[in-house]
Amino acid sequence: MIYKFDFTAVLAQWPLFLQGAGLTLKLSVMATLVGLVIGTLCAIGRGSQNPIMARACAIYVEAIRNTPLLVQIFLVYFGLASVGLQVPAFVAAVLAMVINIGAYTAEIMRAGIESIHKSQIEAAECLALSRAQIYWHVILRPAMERVYPALTSQFVLLMLATSITSQISAEELTAIANRVQSDTFRSFETYVVVAMFYLLLSLLMRAAFWAAGLALFPRRRKLGTPL
Repeated sequence: MIYKFDFTAVLAQWPLFLQGAGLTLKLSVMATLVGLVIGTLCAIGRGSQNPIMARACAIYVEAIRNTPLLVQIFLVYFGLASVGLQVPAFVAAVLAMVINIGAYTAEIMRAGIESIHKSQIEAAECLALSRAQIYWHVILRPAMERVYPALTSQFVLLMLATSITSQISAEELTAIANRVQSDTFRSFETYVVVAMFYLLLSLLMRAAFWAAGLALFPRRRKLGTPL
C-alpha cells in the first residue's frame, strides 16, 4: 500500500492555521511578560533575609518545577470552576503558563543574581546609590544580561508547550490542527503543516529576542558576545 500525500484540503484551511498561530503567539507573549516579572520578584524573594518569604518562594519554585504543566493547567482550569469561578479556556491557559514559567524564570534569574559579586554591591553602597538603584543597575540588569540566552530558550520552550492547552479547548495551533485533521482525514499532512508553523514561530521568537538583546545590552553588542 502506497500512501499518497495530498495537502490540498489541509492548505485550504490556512485561515484557521493563522488564527491558531496568532493565539499561540498571544499566549506566549502574555505568559512571557508576566512570568518574567513574577520570576524576577520570586528570585529576589528567595534571596531575602526574611525566612518566611524565602521559604514561600522556594516552595513555589520546587512545587511547579516538579509537577507536569498539563496537571497545572487542569488544576487552574477545573480548580477555579470548582470554587465557582468560570473562566474562559484562554484565561486559564495564560494563568497556568504564567505560574509555570514564573518558577523556571525565578531559578534562572536567581543564578544570575548570585553571579553578581558582593564587592560590586558594596561599591554601589559606597557611592550612596539607593536600594532601588542598586537592584536595577548593579544587580538585575547585569544578572539578566548573563542569563539572557537561558531565559530566551526557556521562553521559546514555553511557546512550544502551549500545545498542551489544547486539552482544555484553548483554540491555539494544536487545537486547530485537531479540528482540521478530523475534518479532512489527512492527519499526517495536517501535523506536517503544524510542525512548520511551530518551526516558523520558534525562529520568529528567537529573532525577536536577539534583536531585543541587542537593544537592551549594548555592551554585549560592542564586545561581540553572542546573545
